[in-house]
Amino acid sequence: MKRIIFSFIMAFFVMLSVNAQIVRETQKTFDNVYVGVQGGAFTPLDFNSVFPVNATAGLKLGKEFTPVWGAEVEGNVFFNENNFQEWTKTLVKGTNVGLNGTMNVTNLLKGYKGQPRTFEMKTNAGLGWMHLWNAGKTNFLTAKTALDFDFNFGKTKAHTVSLSPGVYWVLNPIHKIQFNKEFAQLGVMIGYTYHFKTSNGSRHFKTYDVGGMLDEIDRLNAELAQKPTEVVREVVKEVQVPMMENEVVVFFAKGSAVLTDEAKATLDKIEGVVDIYGFTSPEGSKSFNNKLAEMRAQVVADYLVNSPNDVRIENCKGKGTIDDTTGRVTIIKVEK
Repeated sequence: MKRIIFSFIMAFFVMLSVNAQIVRETQKTFDNVYVGVQGGAFTPLDFNSVFPVNATAGLKLGKEFTPVWGAEVEGNVFFNENNFQEWTKTLVKGTNVGLNGTMNVTNLLKGYKGQPRTFEMKTNAGLGWMHLWNAGKTNFLTAKTALDFDFNFGKTKAHTVSLSPGVYWVLNPIHKIQFNKEFAQLGVMIGYTYHFKTSNGSRHFKTYDVGGMLDEIDRLNAELAQKPTEVVREVVKEVQVPMMENEVVVFFAKGSAVLTDEAKATLDKIEGVVDIYGFTSPEGSKSFNNKLAEMRAQVVADYLVNSPNDVRIENCKGKGTIDDTTGRVTIIKVEK
């Protein structure tokens, strides 16, 4: 048993060390927000009276804080299983509003690769408040425990169809907090979710393979070290970029996307609407230069977003290497 536990712990830390090479882009307040509709049917958990089942429908609004953890607010209406045409009955049996936490089990165990998988499993649990309309207008504290089986589709995985079996617990039917199957409903919900576009242009979290980039940078540095010094000086001479009107240029070290103190001082003076374009010098492969250029543009954008100045970013793109004279720079076009 001890060996099994030890092996599990070691596997967990190995998984963390691998995922640590993947860096997730910082999100803004309204990034990774979604809205959904759902409907289904429930029956008493004790199965004393399965029929008639209780139909329900509702809405939910949620946000993913990380690829694993999130939260959502949901509101559901439970319809009366009795004849609602009678004067003493109502169409709506009760309403429930809850705050739930979500955990993406698939991403927790297998890691996040920059876009949701076609099929994912989540846990969904939280507390709520139920109001019964045809039982003396009684209020109850409730809890939800459920699993979400999500099917993500679309080019950007903007749409999700979910199958969610779960239990709604009435915690205090007789003024006593308890999970009692006699006061619980078991059922299945089917839902549709729409994921809004984020500030990075996608529908979900954006990631960078820092480990792969660092390996490529090390390879390039080793390759450059084997070249004659005169060749390296000539390349540096070619990559100088002049300052143009309404343009600000910040420079980076070779193979780096880290802002220097001089670059930060330059960015501190920028205000207005800006377009940001990252570039690289000719050394290196095309795929590496494209990734590095994107990182250089993004690090400038992140710095400007967090600055106290009034800055609005229209575009943020990595251009890679345009020609043999392209430099290790990010160019910011400013509209005052």
